[in-house]
Amino acid sequence: MHTDKDFLKKVYTHMVRARAMARVYEANRPITKYVHSTSRGHEAIQLALGMQLTPSDWVAPYYRDESILLGIGMEPYEMMLQLLAKAGDPFSGGRSYYAHPNLKDDDKPKIPHQSSATGMQAIPTTGVAHGIKYKEGRGLEKSPVPPVVVCSFGDGSVTEGEVSEAFQMAVLHQLPIMYLVQDNDWGISVSKEEMRAMDAYEFAAGFKGMKRMRTDGSDFAKSFDAVAECIDYVRQERKPILLHAKVPLLNHHTSGVRKEFYRTAADLEKHAKDDPIPKFEKYCLKNGFTADELKAIDEEVNTFIEAEFERAVASPDPAPENLTEHIFAPTPITEEKGERAPKNGREIIMVDAALFACNEMMAQDESVLLYGQDVGRRLGGVFREAATLAEKYGDDRVFNTPIQEAYIFGSTAGMSAVGLKPIVEVQFCDYIFTGINQLITELSKSCYLSQGKYPVNAILRVPIGAYGGGGPYHSGSHESNLTSTKGIKIVYPSNAADMKGLLKAAYYDPNPVVILEHKGLYWSKVPGTNAAKAIEPDSDYVVPIGKARIFKEADPQKIEEGESLVVVTYGMGVHWALNASKNREGAVEILDLRSLTPVDDTMVFERVRKHGKCLVLTEETLYNSFAQALAGRISENCFTHLDAPVFTYGAVDLPAVPLNMSQEALMLPSAEKVSQKIKEVLSY
Repeated sequence: MHTDKDFLKKVYTHMVRARAMARVYEANRPITKYVHSTSRGHEAIQLALGMQLTPSDWVAPYYRDESILLGIGMEPYEMMLQLLAKAGDPFSGGRSYYAHPNLKDDDKPKIPHQSSATGMQAIPTTGVAHGIKYKEGRGLEKSPVPPVVVCSFGDGSVTEGEVSEAFQMAVLHQLPIMYLVQDNDWGISVSKEEMRAMDAYEFAAGFKGMKRMRTDGSDFAKSFDAVAECIDYVRQERKPILLHAKVPLLNHHTSGVRKEFYRTAADLEKHAKDDPIPKFEKYCLKNGFTADELKAIDEEVNTFIEAEFERAVASPDPAPENLTEHIFAPTPITEEKGERAPKNGREIIMVDAALFACNEMMAQDESVLLYGQDVGRRLGGVFREAATLAEKYGDDRVFNTPIQEAYIFGSTAGMSAVGLKPIVEVQFCDYIFTGINQLITELSKSCYLSQGKYPVNAILRVPIGAYGGGGPYHSGSHESNLTSTKGIKIVYPSNAADMKGLLKAAYYDPNPVVILEHKGLYWSKVPGTNAAKAIEPDSDYVVPIGKARIFKEADPQKIEEGESLVVVTYGMGVHWALNASKNREGAVEILDLRSLTPVDDTMVFERVRKHGKCLVLTEETLYNSFAQALAGRISENCFTHLDAPVFTYGAVDLPAVPLNMSQEALMLPSAEKVSQKIKEVLSY
């Protein structure tokens, strides 16, 4: 480390600023009421990192990393605005906690959104590195120097399974990422002896290809040199490295979990001996500073921090009208465009519609890549939904992942942050739950909490539904679990034309789009699903997300005479309703939702008011479902136009779909069962 006096003064100023900030926050607890952590004890390693990052780099700090933010050039006042949840908070506009940053400034490292779910940031950040490696391999990366990606953790978070998923992919693909683990011996009240069998350095030995280093994180000079070596390794070798930094914890775990609650006097005294600031003061005194100079800096900083805090306290709170801004980034696709059924076009099945759409997107845009379980060259997907794509576009663009649904979902946030458009797939809807943490904590909140800086442009393909003997782990319908999550869009096509049009719309949409693809409709081999086939739309065809479509019209005279109903449904429900309506010609209109989030409430209410009778049909188990919630909205908004209650119909409320096909048939709706339900509604 160089010993230039101006540089050392800058380091010392940052250190005592962090200390002064902690003091001011503690002295004003009634004002600093939102839960927060400070970097006391961690200042040396954090500044050693922050001050060496360039605007080409990416970093994901964790909730104690305020000194990293100081090191990259953030001002205390800006950080205080987040502490106090003020409108001027440059990260989230008052929506997120202290030291939960996201940043897209030209003169600083980029910080993608990441949650405070400890360790969860490992996957999106590794996704950033994964995306950078892909772009470098394709000549798409334009940074002036090779970017370094840094993911910072506390030691307790390394025990999270999702950290292991990130490590696995980092070594498997040799990604340009540095993992910094700040080890202060504590979780919250959980000691290192209680929470781990080994420290992070020892744990990383299990990931072949991960270089490892240790450093004294309380000593700035040692930390600076260690970080410099790590950054140089990643920048030159483009491989992963883990730096384990031992640090003391000098303040509370958070303002809400105070150190005196769970730590002994002996433990606090032991940690105080490694306070980085006195250590660095000694270093400065050996390198040209006097005690009076350091004291003057300290006094100046204390005055400055107190004044900045008062200024932050006086700043305005967020305006009420801003509450709903940035839930989604605006999409350019608001109308149906292109030709849905070109003359002399060929009829295709749904699985091919998806394949052809992906092929067209990949052919026109090198930023599109596709990955997931078994989608690579050998198989092309267990349903052949990605067949031939790896041969056409290369194994770096179409590749298999391990059985890591969390990585598959969460990495798209990082891929999107660097400008890519990932299409990813999990094999069955029953498997989404190991990835749903990333979907909720990272993807769904990214646009809202970053104030639109980091919407996640990703397509998440999820085969769904029962198709004849699939059993309890390959047949589930779980759309209600998804529709309850805000900040993601969910589409559910019932036919090949909509499959292609919705996939194309998802490509243009800057938000995360989950596309639920019913396995029983893929090939139209299930009896009664021939209508899932369609003439292939042209390459420009798009279906706007959030627009329903009348799949089958009713007879206007039947409507006029009050002898009709509308079946509001989606996916396989469209085909059950279509077949069930054949013996009631003209009496049944089928409204295909196509999108579950957002739902086309306007068209739903319009059609229900037209008919006066409505059946909401789903394949899901019915109780507390998306279908029942929709039925409730219909009842509330169409009450004066209804001639009967809003009926619902779905699967029997069982924990799983039985493997035995006769039991499966008893559980699920069918055309015959729906026909009986239609009769009941019309007879009301």
